[in-house]
Amino acid sequence: MNSSSTTSNLTKAKLSIDMAIFLGFLAAMDPRFTGIALHEWLTVASLAAILTHLLLSWKWIVNATLRFFRQVKNRTRLNYILSLLMFIDGTLIMLTGIMISREVLPFLGISMPRNFFWSNLHSITADLFVFLLGLHVALHWNWIVDSARRYTLQPFARLCSIKQAEEKDGQA
Repeated sequence: MNSSSTTSNLTKAKLSIDMAIFLGFLAAMDPRFTGIALHEWLTVASLAAILTHLLLSWKWIVNATLRFFRQVKNRTRLNYILSLLMFIDGTLIMLTGIMISREVLPFLGISMPRNFFWSNLHSITADLFVFLLGLHVALHWNWIVDSARRYTLQPFARLCSIKQAEEKDGQA
């Protein structure tokens, strides 16, 4: 497999995982929309997707960490700081979510006392994450659009044109 094909497959995998994380986050964002049980279980399920995202981005994480204090583009440094803030904030959201869990922990036979502090911190960190996610999407908007076009829209358009050509051939 050549380097271009490997890069293409990695980009496709990242795009798919990132879209799943984003859609899962949108669905789980408001427990009044999904209900507490689905909110909590979607969040638990997202851990696997987030870990996969981190593993697929590991080379970038290591390189950006090593180059952070050297000469590097400001955009790369901003992306690194934003990603780090999202990781810290996401970890806080999940930890505080565990502390206030009403479905997942009881399902596992664990009960935690109700605590207003954890609930408040969960809400604050979740609101902050929405802001950070907006910045992250804005910073990566060109990559999102280009990747979606290249790996979703163009293959779909080719598939449609093949189907149309087959239908024309069948009618001739």
